[in-house]
Amino acid sequence: MKKDTRTTGKTTVHFEGGDPGTILIIVYLAAIVFFVLLGSFSQAGEARAQSDWQKVRMDDVAGGELLVRSGDGDLYARTPLLHQQVDITIHGMIAETVLRQRFKNDSDQWLEAVYVFPLPEESGVTHMRMRVGDRVIIGRIKEKNDARKTYLKAREEGRKTSLLAQKRPNIFSMAVANIPPAGEIEVEIGYQDTVRLDGGTFSYRFPMVVAPRYIPGSAIDQGEQPLSFDEGGWAVTTDMVPDAPEITPPVMADGGERIHPVELSLTLKAGFPVRDLSSLYHGVEIHKEDAQFYRLRFDGRVYADRDFVIEYRAANTDRVAAALFTENRGDDRYGYLLVNPPVKALQSPLPRELVFVIDVSGSMAGASIRQAKTALAHAIEGLAPRDSFDIIAFNSTAWNLFDRVLEATDENKDKALRGLRRLRADGGTEIAAALERALGDSDGSSNRSRLRQIVFLTDGAVGNERALFTMIAKRLGDARLFTVGIGSAPNSYFMTRAAAAGRGSYCHIGRIEEVETKMAALFEKLAKPVMTNLELVATDGSAMEIYPHPLPDLYHGEPVVAVFKGRRPVGTLDLRGSILGRPWSTQIEVAAGAQRSDSGVGIATLWARKKIRSLMDGLHQGAVEEAVRRQVTETALEHHLVSRYTSLVAVEEQVARPEAEELSRAQMKTNLPQGWQYTKVFGTAAQTGTRSRLVLAVGFLLVAAGVLMVRRGRPKTMQVRVP
Repeated sequence: MKKDTRTTGKTTVHFEGGDPGTILIIVYLAAIVFFVLLGSFSQAGEARAQSDWQKVRMDDVAGGELLVRSGDGDLYARTPLLHQQVDITIHGMIAETVLRQRFKNDSDQWLEAVYVFPLPEESGVTHMRMRVGDRVIIGRIKEKNDARKTYLKAREEGRKTSLLAQKRPNIFSMAVANIPPAGEIEVEIGYQDTVRLDGGTFSYRFPMVVAPRYIPGSAIDQGEQPLSFDEGGWAVTTDMVPDAPEITPPVMADGGERIHPVELSLTLKAGFPVRDLSSLYHGVEIHKEDAQFYRLRFDGRVYADRDFVIEYRAANTDRVAAALFTENRGDDRYGYLLVNPPVKALQSPLPRELVFVIDVSGSMAGASIRQAKTALAHAIEGLAPRDSFDIIAFNSTAWNLFDRVLEATDENKDKALRGLRRLRADGGTEIAAALERALGDSDGSSNRSRLRQIVFLTDGAVGNERALFTMIAKRLGDARLFTVGIGSAPNSYFMTRAAAAGRGSYCHIGRIEEVETKMAALFEKLAKPVMTNLELVATDGSAMEIYPHPLPDLYHGEPVVAVFKGRRPVGTLDLRGSILGRPWSTQIEVAAGAQRSDSGVGIATLWARKKIRSLMDGLHQGAVEEAVRRQVTETALEHHLVSRYTSLVAVEEQVARPEAEELSRAQMKTNLPQGWQYTKVFGTAAQTGTRSRLVLAVGFLLVAAGVLMVRRGRPKTMQVRVP
């Protein structure tokens, strides 16, 4: 029998006999390497196919332009330049924003640019204008498929065209086709949003970056189907996130230049004297026109890599008693109502069982995990002796730090803090696994002698939000879910809707310095009774359409916020509810709002957006999607709003690109959110629904087959000796 001996370094491997199973293992291992490399080359090839026309050597650059290292020797990739200008005007509680995106083509070819970007999750996008030289083309709202067909037809005909589509309530895509060589197209987007009031503090957030999303589920083979016009993200379609490629734009790697500079100006017309106006995360210049009127702008060069947030308070009182704004349209009157219920210094009569859930996935690495662990430490230290608690950590899996719920003794608190310090951030973001552990039984049969409260600390960087909302709605029972958004660019859509579905509240922590005050405010809410059974009705019994519906429970420091629509005239409204079973009510004269409606323009749009949100939330409760689609589409078309089922499209009449000229396509990259670590997010194939997951799955199946053949073939010997 021939012996084959091969020596490599200090390891000698002897193969005695030519057993076919053993040989197959070697072949299959080699196949794994081959397929992984093939997958990498395939993806790289796809990327090169779209960007080869942009590649240049540094010596070829004659002027200032944005270059990205391509990883192909000394070649760099030219990318379409994007500059954004943001103008925000706040009137009372309504914020109106105009966002201008200028796409510049520095190449010598005709270009289509696709850009994925964030907007506030409650924003109502009302208009889009495309500027080509001196010409302005007004965007039209259409049913989503019709808008897409219009765009594709114009693109192929060589007309300049743009399409704005919603991927999530806080993620939008802009496609701009037929940008000429050395040319520029500007797209203007207008939308409305609201200011948030909580605990006497007003705040407004403008998101500036789409954080990478964890994509759970199994990859779906798309066969030979052509890619849709707006695909090209780093993730593939999965059975749990069918639109994964559309919400995962390519991201600048560590060490790359930051891209997409932003100019921002904000005009604040509060309607009352303001104090403590500040920008939380960006340097700004603040100019005070008078006590109620301020102007802000960035004080230096800013890139789109973290959210912009301002806060301010009323100068005369820490609590604004009420605000009412109205708008008349034909025979309808729309209203925006904010009422602060009286503060009751009452503690809950029940001891609490608190379940803390902390995200330790790769996207939390760096500043975010430090913020989350510090916040959780504050929460544990603030527990009362009558409380009990548990801690659940999760990344690609979820686990309890303890084998049982602990009483909040000093000894158990110290034990929890020691366990907390050992946690490290890595892996995927399987929020569903953590929710299953935290929510427990859906019938609410947990220890009813304790008030069960779940505090969820995460950046919410996931793509399967809808499935998670459905899980919360079905399994919440008598618990309450509170969310704490962590980091520079949390998924506010997930954070706010999860808290709403969980009948709780949410807050955001963007830096370590905020932890103590934000967690103290949250725990004040957790400890104070809610106002329940809220109703808003017209005293004369006339029909009104009010959102949110039903009105949610409220916690300490939170105001009642509602929008309504009724036939004119709307007289007096009755707002009533109960605190710890005690009735409370107040009356509001709607006529008074007519004299305070200088900022009333946009109330109808806000009402329509809230109605659309309510309809979409109904899907989590089992509503029929076709019926929801019909109602959402009707509302969006009537109020000229972008939604899940409607888009804005603009098309120039004249043909710009000659028929003989090819159109190249560029999926524009985004920045990684400030404080995130690229290798923790993209460092392993198992973290996201990427193509490498398919390749590895094939490889492991091959290895399994080889092992089975080895066992069945019973090889004579296989010896591995390491001297």
